[in-house]
Amino acid sequence: MNQEVENLGKPVANNEWHPASWQSRDAKQQATYPDLSELQASLDELSSLPPLVTSWEILALREQIAQAQAGERFFLQGGDCAESFAECNSEVITNRLKVLLQMSLALTHGLQKPVVRVGRFAGQYAKPRSSDMETRGDVTLPSYRGDLVNSVEFTKEARRPDPRRLIQGHAMSSMTMNFVRALVDGGFADLHHPEYWNLSWVEHSPLAEEFQRLADSLGRAVNFMETISGRRAGSLKRVDFYTSHEALHLHYEQALTRKVPRQTGWFDLTTHFPWIGMRTADLDGAHVEYFRGIRNPIGIKLGPTADPTQLQQLLKVLNPENEKGRMVLIHRMGAAKIESKLPPLIKAVQDSGSPVLWVCDPMHGNTETTSTGIKTRRFRNIMSETETAIELHHQHDSHLGGAHLELTGEDVTECTGGARNLNETDLARAYKSIVDPRLNYEQALELSMLIVSKFDRLK
Repeated sequence: MNQEVENLGKPVANNEWHPASWQSRDAKQQATYPDLSELQASLDELSSLPPLVTSWEILALREQIAQAQAGERFFLQGGDCAESFAECNSEVITNRLKVLLQMSLALTHGLQKPVVRVGRFAGQYAKPRSSDMETRGDVTLPSYRGDLVNSVEFTKEARRPDPRRLIQGHAMSSMTMNFVRALVDGGFADLHHPEYWNLSWVEHSPLAEEFQRLADSLGRAVNFMETISGRRAGSLKRVDFYTSHEALHLHYEQALTRKVPRQTGWFDLTTHFPWIGMRTADLDGAHVEYFRGIRNPIGIKLGPTADPTQLQQLLKVLNPENEKGRMVLIHRMGAAKIESKLPPLIKAVQDSGSPVLWVCDPMHGNTETTSTGIKTRRFRNIMSETETAIELHHQHDSHLGGAHLELTGEDVTECTGGARNLNETDLARAYKSIVDPRLNYEQALELSMLIVSKFDRLK
């Protein structure tokens, strides 16, 4: 159901685009606020706040994505399924950034190409839900839609959509982004050295020798660069780092959609890289209408039900000029379905002539529930889907140019398997996710090394 407010203009008719034109379309997965005047007041305040990112950062990312489309870079996107306000602290942010940087260094060295680093954070506060309401026993309350909307506790007060959370979400995103920028600008130098990494898990892997050779080789390369330059690796070059989130809450995105001096068009300044989820990718829907008018690079999630013809139509609407660096297609089929479901989509894109970056999300299609009701993912299925994706693109004259992962730098036990062969019993030790299970630090780094190994075998 749409909730029309006046923020940044009223809905417009026909084919004219404006940040508010989505309000004339069917908007799925939106929060239902009990008081529209409260929502309007928060949106008015939000629209006056500074942006979270800049237009030149967005355009720089578009250029790097264009290079990844040409096979010159690898795209690594990772972070929480859903961020929480409570975890906006230095330890969590540092650990999350650490694992992504270490993964990117392993990929850069192994693939012999630079990596586009995109964090799934500094704004991943809204979540789609299968139902508007949740029932426990004889109590029915609004579903938890992420900290941007309401709170996870199952009480009437906590589950009430609160528009003031939009302001809080902006503040939390800003603090996260500022700290990430400070860490990146500061070098995070020791993270370039594998001898400082926690690689104790390697000895448990059947590929232990291969992983150790990769780590040793990376260490020698870093030391060589430092020797010839006379500087620490962290000071050799500033690391580019970008943020992303599912642009689900359209009022929030609209309030920070701006025109900027010396640039044409509109930019979504909540994030560098917004994406459309499977539940909101309707051709005539509000999300597609909003996305078609912003200049950001954009992602589309594709599941096993994705239709090749509809995909071609989406590309025509969202990238009518076939601009390079604009479109990222993130497929999430599941290990059991990818072999049959992905090739028709590859062919459809090839027939369309649209330049895209193909990225594999091996997480969402492999979610399952244990006998005790705990959501988890098996590492072997995550790896299987990733390897199959690399092979299928290779077989069909396409190229897999990236990975989209739900992960954390924390020592959690949410996904089974990996080098330490975590089992269902281990899940109870450190299961912290409030929505979907994530790879822990060791599993994430292991996956990056396995990706390198798979590409190497295809040479």
